[in-house]
Amino acid sequence: MFEWRGPSPFHFIRVPDDAALDIRDLAPLVTYGWGVIPATVTIGGTSVTTSLFPKDGGYIVPVKNALRLPEKIALGDVVDVTLTIGE
Repeated sequence: MFEWRGPSPFHFIRVPDDAALDIRDLAPLVTYGWGVIPATVTIGGTSVTTSLFPKDGGYIVPVKNALRLPEKIALGDVVDVTLTIGE
């Protein structure tokens, strides 16, 4: 997990390249604008709805506090993420 420190800091996880290729194939069917992909993200026992963002030819997953805090995820952690695309 990494942090983007803009006006409002956000936490993100980069989608691995092989999974990003699969998502790119689905993107035209599910995107709702500028390449954003609706998804449900599950880490541990917590799931949230969000959107994947295109970045540098791949995708990043925003990690909301509703997901990060209950699962005790910290900057630099490597975590297993389940993505359900189009939900």
